[in-house]
Amino acid sequence: MVQQIETTPIEATPRSERRRALPTALTGLSARLLVLTAVFVMLSEVAIYVPSIARFRMAYLEEKISSAHLASLALKAAPDYMVDEALKAELLGSAGVHAVVLKLPDRRLMLLQGDMPPKVDASFDLRELTATAMIVDAFGALSGPERMIRVQGAVPNQPDQSIELVMEEGPLRRAMVDYSINILSLSIVISLITAGLVYLSLQALLVRPMRRITGAMVTFRKAPESDDSVIRPSARADELGLAEAELAVMQEDLRGALRQKNRLAALGAAMSKVNHDLRNILATAQLVSERLGASADPEVRRVTPTLLASIDRAIDLCTQTLAYGKAEEPAPQRRRFRLRELVEDVRLSVGLPADGRVAWADDVAEDFEVEADREQIFRVLLNLCRNAMQAMAEGGELTVRASRDGEGVKIEVRDTGPGLPDKARARLFEPFQGSARAGGTGLGLAIARELARAHGGDVRLIRTGAHGTAFRIDLPAEAG
Repeated sequence: MVQQIETTPIEATPRSERRRALPTALTGLSARLLVLTAVFVMLSEVAIYVPSIARFRMAYLEEKISSAHLASLALKAAPDYMVDEALKAELLGSAGVHAVVLKLPDRRLMLLQGDMPPKVDASFDLRELTATAMIVDAFGALSGPERMIRVQGAVPNQPDQSIELVMEEGPLRRAMVDYSINILSLSIVISLITAGLVYLSLQALLVRPMRRITGAMVTFRKAPESDDSVIRPSARADELGLAEAELAVMQEDLRGALRQKNRLAALGAAMSKVNHDLRNILATAQLVSERLGASADPEVRRVTPTLLASIDRAIDLCTQTLAYGKAEEPAPQRRRFRLRELVEDVRLSVGLPADGRVAWADDVAEDFEVEADREQIFRVLLNLCRNAMQAMAEGGELTVRASRDGEGVKIEVRDTGPGLPDKARARLFEPFQGSARAGGTGLGLAIARELARAHGGDVRLIRTGAHGTAFRIDLPAEAG
């Protein structure tokens, strides 16, 4: 019974339950970029705000020092630095302080002071503040309770003198809050403008082309064989333009491959039926041809071997085509056996010429054992030996030898034929492509490599030339 090839049509129907539609503008990459841009701009503004608020507080206090110094200049014109209470209150009010002390190198002068000396909660010397201390003091003024503070600073253009003043922290805190609100408002405006510009730029440069590429992929997945499903590359010269061009080439190649596979699937189904009927016809022709060998006509007896050989080759072609057309080979059923006995079976099956023009050399030790699927290794050796025998039409020697090393088992099949042509070597293991003889299918080597790789090994061409060709079967250690 000839085995039928089961073919499954290639389905292009999308699995909707496992696919997702293209995201909208609010859920796609654009919205995420917009949000991330706004967040990053705000973070940058925060990084700018921290030192700027500290600097704002420092400038505010330095301005108070300058105002106190100006107030003290008005006192220097008065005898003994004494003024009436109304002028003193006006000077303190204009400076916004409760007391002003001038520190000279040799003495300390109380220039201005209110009626009731205020209780000081904290003191700050502007001459000794570091950047870290300025930031800590600024956020302390924003977050803590309102205090009465003492501030010391250098007199402008007189480094040997300093001004000490006592002031309320409330006005400073309110000024800092107003400054922070202004910075926050400006940061929000800047972040929105920046995010919008970045959004529009990325939308034009990246998101729209990416959505176009993604949409082309989705369309191609739904109908890969349609002419309209292939993306049409744009004129861009950047990476996205290259991606579009490569995607178009890939889609064209894949579409062609899908069409070819569908045609091959239909052809395979037809071939299985043709092979079934053809083998029956050839079997009948073979029986009739064998009877012709007993004919008394010498001419009939002369051409009968050629006729029988042609029929045998036709039957072998049908058998190999059916074998290669199966969905997959069964997994190897490994067992230990003597390789020499298997090689002898191959010799009996390969069909050596009766005239002895092809000599057989079995260079395998009697006790050499391998652990593999005997039937599959038989098919590998049979295909290689048949190819070797067919390559020596004028006669020669076919040698099978085996060895073992740390990597596993190596089985070589050598012939003394004319070698493989360059055209055959380029596509040696491709079915229907790698045959070295006219009318060959190239299935023998393709099947041999498939079976060897199922064992975890391979079939390799190790030498070819005018003195012959050698193939090697590599089987891993666990299989040999």
